[in-house]
Amino acid sequence: MGAGKTTVGRQLAKLLRLTFFDLDAEIEARSGADIPWIFDVEGEAGFRKRETAMLTELASKNNVVIATGGGVVLDPGNRVLMSSSGLVVYFVVPRETLYERTLRDTKRPLLQVADRRAVIDKLLAEREPLYREVAELVYEGVNNSPVATAEELARLIQAS
Repeated sequence: MGAGKTTVGRQLAKLLRLTFFDLDAEIEARSGADIPWIFDVEGEAGFRKRETAMLTELASKNNVVIATGGGVVLDPGNRVLMSSSGLVVYFVVPRETLYERTLRDTKRPLLQVADRRAVIDKLLAEREPLYREVAELVYEGVNNSPVATAEELARLIQAS
């Protein structure tokens, strides 16, 4: 959460002339409800079920860039799908940067708690090894602008 997947993904798709999809935005558009509402009514398990279904659909498409939600890697089946469907990029963002980027965010259900730092630490501890497991490219350019990041990623992808 807050790593820049959507912002950079959109720029990357534009540079590579591919179609861009944001997994969370697609879930919201198809369900007619925002993510906080889905979490509220269906719980995290209900949201994760929708997330897997949408990932399955989008991963079957060709010539796309998909910005996933941060928790998509929690499901082993999602990790297999991601690895088998294309190049997976993991953005490594320092925890302090994630904290600052999400400080005033009211749309991330898992961060609607008193101690956001503790939640971010827990999420990183849980998710980072899983992202490293599936990522073919680990990117640590957090200080670059989204456009510069997308340009660098495009060069790395085209060179691979």
